[in-house]
Amino acid sequence: MSQRDYYEVLGVARDASDDDIKKAYRRLAMKYHPDRNPGDESAADQFKEAGEAYEVLSDPQKREVYDRYGKDGLRGGAGGGSGDFGGGFSDIFGDMFSDIFGDMFSDIFGGGGRGGPRRGADLRYDMEISLEEAFTGTQRTITIPRFDSCTSCKGTGNAKGSKPPSCPTCHGRGQVRIQQGFFTLAQTCPHCRGRGTVVTDPCGDCSGQGQIRNEQTLQVKVPAGVDMGDRIRRSGDGEPGDAGAPPGDLYIQINVKPHPFFEREGSDLFCTVPISVVSAALGGELDVPTLDGKASLKIPEATQTNKTFRLRGKGMPSLRGGGSGDLLVTVVVETPVKLTRKQKDLLRQFGESLENSNERHNPESSSWLDKARRFIEDAIGS
Repeated sequence: MSQRDYYEVLGVARDASDDDIKKAYRRLAMKYHPDRNPGDESAADQFKEAGEAYEVLSDPQKREVYDRYGKDGLRGGAGGGSGDFGGGFSDIFGDMFSDIFGDMFSDIFGGGGRGGPRRGADLRYDMEISLEEAFTGTQRTITIPRFDSCTSCKGTGNAKGSKPPSCPTCHGRGQVRIQQGFFTLAQTCPHCRGRGTVVTDPCGDCSGQGQIRNEQTLQVKVPAGVDMGDRIRRSGDGEPGDAGAPPGDLYIQINVKPHPFFEREGSDLFCTVPISVVSAALGGELDVPTLDGKASLKIPEATQTNKTFRLRGKGMPSLRGGGSGDLLVTVVVETPVKLTRKQKDLLRQFGESLENSNERHNPESSSWLDKARRFIEDAIGS
């Protein structure tokens, strides 16, 4: 777990909106992505640190716990597995108070914690996809290492046909009562972990654990429009719970690889395209690549460098519907290089013709010269 404050990691204020947090994470993830920093361990660490911070601050429940109790509160809610996903606010809140007030808090705030068989741990899987796959959507086959309930004993840990005896500590109740001052408090039995029975004749396949390590192959559908930091939840595909308890969930964390041509901001795409001096001056048409082919961009006469054009509907599809974003193309006018003597002479003649003209052919330059002239005159006058 990162030692730095999560807001400091992402470079946002503590009252930052969900949108600001996502933008900050996307910017850092693109900057420190391993594909852009091959062999740089420092960048890899910062990439992981940003992901950890985003994991907490993008979840309203985890963010509330972090804001109130810091990282200690998050540690209290860890549910096992990868450690990145706990059971949510109810588990964290219950764990914080159960040592004082027993399992009444588990009952009040959702149960399934220490008051009975434990729910299975959530799992996390990091999936890296290309921008093209995020554009069209894709389907991936993934393999998840996890523990499954033993089929021989059905998760009880007892040999087939054997009848497990009641726990001698809690006498089958699953809870023990302790006296603290004037209060009598109930807590989950530490011997049987709330099951009420103990394993005396262990299952030969799982050695009494009730679980067997296995690998599960899953087909995961990634919808079109997913973005860096989005998560896909598969309910029930996490670790199995204790006998009688539900399994955890699987969270698939999406990382979108940097693209050599496009940058992304929400549903909009951005790219920079070089054009020649001639095209900028005289205008013309330019074929611009898009994620689904190409589009024709009309360059008007007298286009200046860094002019941005918008191609509507040529961006990313919206994950929540409502149409696609736009593609914003910024043109950069290139200065010709490696000119021949004849080409240089022609350029000089062209430049002289502009200087001898009464028209203002260089609006930016003329404006700058006017400002500079006024500045000098004012300085001399004072």
